[in-house]
Amino acid sequence: MLVCAGLLAGLGIWQLERRVWKHELIAAVESRAHGTPAAAPGPGAWSAITARTDAYRRVTATGTLLNDRATLVKAVTERGSGYWVMTPLKTRDFTLLVNRGFIPDAMRDKVPAGPGYLQVTGLLRVTEPGGGFLRANEPRANRWYSRDVAAIASAHGLGQVAPYFIDADATPNPGGWPVGGLTVVKFPDNHLVYALTWFGLCAMALWGAWFIGWRRGSAQ
Repeated sequence: MLVCAGLLAGLGIWQLERRVWKHELIAAVESRAHGTPAAAPGPGAWSAITARTDAYRRVTATGTLLNDRATLVKAVTERGSGYWVMTPLKTRDFTLLVNRGFIPDAMRDKVPAGPGYLQVTGLLRVTEPGGGFLRANEPRANRWYSRDVAAIASAHGLGQVAPYFIDADATPNPGGWPVGGLTVVKFPDNHLVYALTWFGLCAMALWGAWFIGWRRGSAQ
């Protein structure tokens, strides 16, 4: 029981440490998401991009939208069920994917095309390989459940593209669709609850150890 109590106490301390890390992450992301936009990273910086250091960084890029190679990725947002409109943007030096925003299910077959030339500002997001929860992407059937940059680029013959995409901000598109600026920048912070749970179980284990010792002492 004492060994069990020690393990439970260790888990509680670990959750408190994780809570400190989570608060630092939230502060860093908030700073990136509301900072002055920088130019979208070019090929020379791609190998160093990570979710920990670059996700939700505010960036900007200018180029030509390849509307004929747009990809619809299943999405569930505050506006309901629909799709993200992922469109390649060909800049002077490289190509990247832009999440122009959300459209409802009813607009699947009539996706509004974007302007040929566009300057987009938004949040840098790292690729989402594989698919969604219990759903794998099906490129051959053109069914997408995650924004897998490499797979989308391969399916549309885009060649080498940036290993990230840009979630466009809330700047209105002509006609009102797609709707940008719906990126959810929230990180659940349940670590304190978990820590209290582990410490509570630790207290129960200590009480159990005391009770066993007391019973044995009484029996003698």
